[in-house]
Amino acid sequence: MSGVGNSGSRAGYETSGVQGSGADRRALKLHSIASIVVLMLLFAGTAQGQAPAATARKVHTRSASSEQAANHAVARAKALVARMTLDEKIAQLHGIHTPEHYRYVPGVPRLGIPPLGITNGPAGAGPGQQFPQLRATALPAPISVAASWNLGLARRYGALAARESRDLSSDLLEGPDVNIIRNPQGGRSFESFTEDPYLDSRLAVASIDGIQSEHVLGNVKHYLANNQETHRTNIDEWVGERALREIYMPAFKAAVQQADVASVMCAYPKVNGAFNCENKPLLTDALRNEWRFKGFIMSDYGAVHSTVPSALNGLDLEMPTGKYFGSALKAAVQQGTVPISAINSMLIRRYATMIRFGLFGPQPKPGPIPVLQDGKASREMAEQGMVLLKNNSGLLPLDGRTLQSIALIGPYAVRANTGGGGSSHVIPLYTIEPANGIATHMVHDRLDVLDGCDLQAAVAAAKRASVAIVMVGDNDSEGRDQSLELPGVQNALIEAVAAANPRTIVVLKTGSAVLMPWLHSVAAVLEAWYPGEEDGDAVADVLFGNVDPSGKLPITFPASVAQTPARNPSSYPGDGHAVHYTEGIEVGYRWYQSHNAQPLFPFGFGLSYTTFSFSDLKVAPGAAGSHSAEVRFRVTNTGHRAGAEVAQVYVGFPNLSEGNEPPRQLNGFSKIHLAPGESREVTIRLNASAFSYWSIKNHAWRIQPGKYMILAGSSSQDLPLSASLDLQ
Repeated sequence: MSGVGNSGSRAGYETSGVQGSGADRRALKLHSIASIVVLMLLFAGTAQGQAPAATARKVHTRSASSEQAANHAVARAKALVARMTLDEKIAQLHGIHTPEHYRYVPGVPRLGIPPLGITNGPAGAGPGQQFPQLRATALPAPISVAASWNLGLARRYGALAARESRDLSSDLLEGPDVNIIRNPQGGRSFESFTEDPYLDSRLAVASIDGIQSEHVLGNVKHYLANNQETHRTNIDEWVGERALREIYMPAFKAAVQQADVASVMCAYPKVNGAFNCENKPLLTDALRNEWRFKGFIMSDYGAVHSTVPSALNGLDLEMPTGKYFGSALKAAVQQGTVPISAINSMLIRRYATMIRFGLFGPQPKPGPIPVLQDGKASREMAEQGMVLLKNNSGLLPLDGRTLQSIALIGPYAVRANTGGGGSSHVIPLYTIEPANGIATHMVHDRLDVLDGCDLQAAVAAAKRASVAIVMVGDNDSEGRDQSLELPGVQNALIEAVAAANPRTIVVLKTGSAVLMPWLHSVAAVLEAWYPGEEDGDAVADVLFGNVDPSGKLPITFPASVAQTPARNPSSYPGDGHAVHYTEGIEVGYRWYQSHNAQPLFPFGFGLSYTTFSFSDLKVAPGAAGSHSAEVRFRVTNTGHRAGAEVAQVYVGFPNLSEGNEPPRQLNGFSKIHLAPGESREVTIRLNASAFSYWSIKNHAWRIQPGKYMILAGSSSQDLPLSASLDLQ
């Protein structure tokens, strides 16, 4: 079917074909932009009489790191709690669910205690305290942010999501989600970051810094080991002490000690026999006593399973309602099984945190979301996270001046993929469809758009086109894990189109790794993840070279399901009662290296439209006794285009007396932008943590004397530079 399709809104092109002149398509794009302006004016109209967003951002000065400010906040919180009745205290320890509110804790007006409004993250301002859910900027999936390997972008991402949450009248943003992607089938991989604890930690700190720069409470989640959706509410995850410390805890520890995160969300499953929200070794011993966490702990929604154990072992706030922290908790206090001092401590921790962040003072009125400004930011973020996986014969970038025709085919060729499902889903302010984005880059006449349901029509369109672009993907969601296969008949569609046109480009819009049985048949592959509301323009900008792809994989793409670490039922997904983390510390790329397995694409991999070389490695030990080192090397752009490279540094350990580390692990990186021919020296400083392992014998971090290998390059498997370092 041919003809121009447009629904009259930003989300046009819901038809199977688009033809017309370049001028026609540019007119369509202008129509789409006009639709945004109308939407923006309508959205602003909901905030009539309010100050513009720029002036409504006035906030109160705070110093989270100031001991004096913290002590003042605690003293003020104690004074408030001392004036509360028992009923008021109990009402403050859980959320409510009414026709008007959800994710909401009412205040105590007589004491000036404000309510706590919550918005779900971490992919933008998702479901909030109000019904129905309000629209916000649909950002690219967090896994896309991780693929950018750009800490500045991660901070900007957190700040934008937090500001929009505040504009929608919320005080706390549930994010970031820093759970390690233990296996790529995990249903929430798209809203997590990576399979690597070092990269995860760096991204967590940057994201939280961004969130809390807007005076919105960060909420790092899901503590701990929330690594699968299958049986998530009752599964008991048996994780070794060393794996907990080296793989699953570091990002949470960094969130507490480096980012001063305001709150932590305890997760659904059990860990080593106890539910997370009543797990004393995790909540009290590690989080509070060892890491000195000063914020408050809230539950995932429905993750509480008891009253007394939860109250005594560290939980401060039950969400979404008071099943266990309502009348049952009041009775426990009256009966003496929960001391009133424990109740008081729960409230003091939350109030002191809210006071430190200025939430007890006058608040700015919510302002309208700057639709165009935040949409532009979303597009730029999506572009930075895209990973070029294959590019035979330099087919990409496309040249819209010379292309005679394009066949744009597939389920995600006719609609944008704005994000995954579940509680993190953002209702976008608008969407830019793929055809809109592609059309604006073309000069010549023909753009055929088909959803791929009619295989014969797709093949025919591919045969007559200069280039075929197949856009496929999935819709991962909280509440279910997924197969590594593309859903439905998408693999067959790719094979058929590639057989019809050797110049076939596959654009993947997925939330995690997928298998690619057709990889040998296609000319190019671009992993775009879930690009958010600016899908069409972001993908087109990369395909046509307006933006050089610079993303790197934050997870390993396996060659088969059997190749993955958690490949037997006892280790994933378990028997419905328990799951055993038998791979220990061999998670992600560590597994593939330890078992000499060649994945489809390794962790840290990503191509560019230019090329880079690495040279001149120098490793200098730090001061005596510091167990540190400085790593220097040179990166050169050897191609003819400007581009960005992610220089990565890995450390290989000597043999250990308590079980060896994997062959190498990431401990430093730097994303650098280089002009053609430009060369720059990169400096990576490794501190003692880079050379530490968790000693089960001593229950502490230890450094093994011996020879360490320092490796540098562009991925976990492409490390052309190496040198040894002796640590005594």
